[in-house]
Amino acid sequence: MQLSEELQWRGFWNQTTFTNDKLIDSENFTLYLGTDPSADSLHVGHLAVYMMVRHFLERGHKVFLLVGGGTGMIGDMRDTEERSLLSYAEIEHNKRALKAQVSQIFAGRDFTLVDNADWLGNLELLPFLRDIGKNFNMADLIGREFFKARIDNGKGLSFAEFTYTLLQGYDFWHLFKHHGVNLQIGGSDQWGNLVSGVELIRKKENAEVYAMTAPLLINKSTGRKFGKSEGGAVWLDENKTSVYKFYQFWLNVDDESAIEYMKIFTMLDRDTIEAIAENHAVNPGARSAQKVLAREVTDIVHGVNRRESVERVTEVLFGGGDFRQLSDDDLDALAQEIPRVDVGVGVIEALVVSGAVSSNGQAKRLLKSGAISLNGEKIAEDQAINTTSLLKKGKNTFVLIMEGEE
Repeated sequence: MQLSEELQWRGFWNQTTFTNDKLIDSENFTLYLGTDPSADSLHVGHLAVYMMVRHFLERGHKVFLLVGGGTGMIGDMRDTEERSLLSYAEIEHNKRALKAQVSQIFAGRDFTLVDNADWLGNLELLPFLRDIGKNFNMADLIGREFFKARIDNGKGLSFAEFTYTLLQGYDFWHLFKHHGVNLQIGGSDQWGNLVSGVELIRKKENAEVYAMTAPLLINKSTGRKFGKSEGGAVWLDENKTSVYKFYQFWLNVDDESAIEYMKIFTMLDRDTIEAIAENHAVNPGARSAQKVLAREVTDIVHGVNRRESVERVTEVLFGGGDFRQLSDDDLDALAQEIPRVDVGVGVIEALVVSGAVSSNGQAKRLLKSGAISLNGEKIAEDQAINTTSLLKKGKNTFVLIMEGEE
């Protein structure tokens, strides 16, 4: 399968300046994808575009990944209101975090990481306005959807926001001149900014370069932008979204979306994905597609070892796995997800202190009814817990008893 066919089959093909789709199959491209350090983590919405870039990389195209230390000082324009400016310290912190995440996503692969602060930071205003600004038509810019939306809703926009698209166009031109970059990839919300670079290079260099976007993903069950959960965005940083919650996010996608997301967020080939889809259709209750999806995406973002750890934790909580087989790292992961009480307490006290029950009386009744288990075994009476243990009430309520502070 050619790259153009694969991108379309996987659902990546969206807006593009290519007049002939097959050009992707016959030319060698040097492409770039940029992300501003507006936060100290990517989320799973960003991940879709990075996975699109990985397919180019696997086919031998050269890749530049840009962290926008320069453009991040202004921030891309929002539809509704102007972004709050970040401090220099915040930008530096966010840049370090994003560079680490990008390096993990592309671990073991050949790519070049750049920061546009290295060239934008040295720009002088008058030469920039003369050499770059004169190539942009105000009427054309204001007519673009993302400018028009802000003006139409009465919010207006600052001059700094207005120049953002010029700076991103300058990035493309700089990378074209110095590294031969001839394709920019981005999310669908970046289309106008991508086109700015294409037009600037055409005017200044009389050269044809290209732009392509991945589509905006919508969660079919909720109608919300993909990557948003009830608690907010699903982040790639484990301090914002734990590895366990990240894994569970993919494990809990609906049947209709599981195969679609497998095409986008994994590198599994078409034959493998179609075989998984067939097996899933025969027995959707086994959730085999979701399990493969969760495994593959967690491997890419957090690595195999972290994924195996959360699988062991998941098996203990919901699959009848042996709690005593968990490693110290597994226990640390588990401690982030369920209430924790210090060792040396009794069963009843642990249930009450953790909030699993509301009173001693309720705890006693549940013990007598067989609703409480300790390390996988039903218990009927209160007893002291002096070693690391797992209490379970009913099917889905857990308490970890473990040495150390809560």
